[in-house]
Amino acid sequence: MEEDETWNNVQTCRKNLIKLDLSHNGLSSTKLGTQLQLENLQELLLSNNKISSLTPEEFDFLGNSSLKRLELSSNQIKEFSPGCFHAIGKLSGLSLNNAKLSPSLTEKLCLELSNTSIENLSLSSNQLDTISHTTFDGLKQTNLTTLDLSRNSLRVMGNDSFAWLPHLEYLSLEYNNIEHLSSHSFYGLSNLRRLDLRRSFTRQSISLTSLPKIDDFSFQWLKCLEYLNMDDNNFPGIKRNTFTGLVRLKFLSLSNSFSSLRTLTNETFLSLAGCPLLLLNLTKNKISKIQSGAFSWLGHLEVLDLGLNEIGQELTGQEWRGLDNIVEIYLSYNKYLELTTNSFTSVPSLQRLMLRRVALKNVDCSPSPFRPLPNLVILDLSNNNIANINDELLKGLEKLEILDLQHNNLARLWKHANPGGPVQFLKGLFHLHILNLGSNGFDEIPVEAFKDLRELKSIDLGMNNLNILPQSVFDNQVSLKSLSLQKNLITSVQKTVFGPAFRNLSYLDMRFNPFDCTCESIAWFVNWINSTHTNISELSNHYLCNTPPQYHGYPVMLFDVSPCKDSAPFELLFMININILLIFIFIVLLIHFEGWRISFYWNVSVHRVLGFKEIDRAEQFEYAAYIIHAYKDRDWVWKHFSPMEEEDHTLRFCLEERDFEAGVLELEAIVNSIRRSRKIIFVVTQNLLKDPLCKRFKVHHAVQQAIEQNLDSIILIFLEEIPDYKLNHALCLRRGMFKSHCILNWPVQKERVNAFHHKLKVALGSRNSAH
Repeated sequence: MEEDETWNNVQTCRKNLIKLDLSHNGLSSTKLGTQLQLENLQELLLSNNKISSLTPEEFDFLGNSSLKRLELSSNQIKEFSPGCFHAIGKLSGLSLNNAKLSPSLTEKLCLELSNTSIENLSLSSNQLDTISHTTFDGLKQTNLTTLDLSRNSLRVMGNDSFAWLPHLEYLSLEYNNIEHLSSHSFYGLSNLRRLDLRRSFTRQSISLTSLPKIDDFSFQWLKCLEYLNMDDNNFPGIKRNTFTGLVRLKFLSLSNSFSSLRTLTNETFLSLAGCPLLLLNLTKNKISKIQSGAFSWLGHLEVLDLGLNEIGQELTGQEWRGLDNIVEIYLSYNKYLELTTNSFTSVPSLQRLMLRRVALKNVDCSPSPFRPLPNLVILDLSNNNIANINDELLKGLEKLEILDLQHNNLARLWKHANPGGPVQFLKGLFHLHILNLGSNGFDEIPVEAFKDLRELKSIDLGMNNLNILPQSVFDNQVSLKSLSLQKNLITSVQKTVFGPAFRNLSYLDMRFNPFDCTCESIAWFVNWINSTHTNISELSNHYLCNTPPQYHGYPVMLFDVSPCKDSAPFELLFMININILLIFIFIVLLIHFEGWRISFYWNVSVHRVLGFKEIDRAEQFEYAAYIIHAYKDRDWVWKHFSPMEEEDHTLRFCLEERDFEAGVLELEAIVNSIRRSRKIIFVVTQNLLKDPLCKRFKVHHAVQQAIEQNLDSIILIFLEEIPDYKLNHALCLRRGMFKSHCILNWPVQKERVNAFHHKLKVALGSRNSAH
């Protein structure tokens, strides 16, 4: 029974198999059985085996399968028998990469694929050095859409080689040695949408005659082509009709493609006139000059990449004439660029402008060269050694979100000693999100440097010489998420400076700063580090103390801040005495000069505002007292107040866990319960002083009600010895504010508990007298 069950399981698994990988098994045949099987199989991988021939009999077992992809790469196949693929009725993908197929064997393969469902054929890394009119003749009765002929050392492409592939949409010819493209090389590819010619042509530079040749109208048949990649080739240049006929081309990449394309003229891209080109990549072509109207034929162009060339010229603005829809111009890493007021007047639609490392000149011209770009979102001026700019450089760029100014020399502009004061070149950038000012030599930052940057999310001020920052410099950065200040001279990190910036921070980098590990300098910073969830880069290794000497090299995060809390009791006492003395002098002078006025207003306040009222009618109160206590003291409260209610039914305390109304918000329930209580009892412990809800809400509302009604309605019960100054610091209360019978201490001895209960009842029974 067990054997039968195991066999049934095996049969079920084989029946439901979708993908089978038998590569690297040394198989000499594709035959895996004599009976029909694997009816749900969709992928069969047989690469890297020893299969040398394909016959119909070997695929008979797949006659009833759903196989769509067959992988036979890295097999030295020497024979394709007639009808070998017809047993696989639904085969749409075949890979024969690195199978050492010769041109004649490839032609025979295509004949065997005739009248099949093949759509994707990969023949990469074979020995197909020549293709002709007959090579793909056998595929004319197929719907082939993808053909990969890359890495074949292909040299010769005969005319009409692809005439039999009218349905082809993607053709890869990269990494070959094509010598010549004629006007009929791509004849018949009327539906081709993507053509990859990267490193497809012979790369020789001995003489111009040995360079690959592309005839005019070579691409004229590719009416549906949208993507053309010709990177890393060695063409002599672009002819008048090189790209004629590409009426749907959208993406053209020509990076490192030309040997002598030094100047772009108004005829260079004439053959692209009328095509809807969106992206043009011209990087790494040693271009040195752009003439007026060079891109005037490309009215639909959105992205122009001219980076990593040798352009050295003054930009008059005529270079971009005709680029009515341009969104991005990449000019980074060129020889030098000199700006003028009109450098970008022709491209008001520009959103991204990259000018990194171009030895930028005349940046401080007026009006600003960037003023005609109201839609600019990204501006990169980094690595240009810029030293002089004016406060109108970025005027009008209200949509700017990313500004890169790192690796320049802007330190003088923010010095207070600068003639005319600091240059506020960041003003008006209300929507700026990312600001990079690293490596500029800054040793000062003006107080209002970031005043307008309320939406700023990231600031990089790393690798400068900053030491002391103004206290309110980050006050407006309420949205800041990332702050980089690594490799500066910062010794002190105080709350008055960094508190606003650290409030919503997600990432902080302050590595390699010479921190002064004293209470005054970093106590707040250490406490923040040890309590925050902010990602702090390399905190344990690169945040080290520099001074004082005994802490040199000590990790900042391990600095002991406990002595800092009580480090200045005499200073506190001195400040209290000084304040008392000043207040006393003020009161004496006030009474001396304004005593009659004070006396007058006091009487008016007592009689008209405070009045004499009696608020003690029992029907006004539902509870004898509302008990304010820390959450951790709830067990003590329940244990001692509940029995008192049971002993005296006239007493009813408001206990949060029992008496709050269901469905009412907690804060609203607290306020309502306090108002319905005759007295308010504070159970004072260390826990109460630390409880945030009690400190910020309950105590505030209880005291506020007592003040508004002018009542002696608060009773303090001390379970622990709490100094008066701590009580005042945490709750803004002092013992002197209350009558003696309203201040009770929980007795240590059990025999005195009854006396305590008596005192509490006396306090609860006293009238709420108005003052």
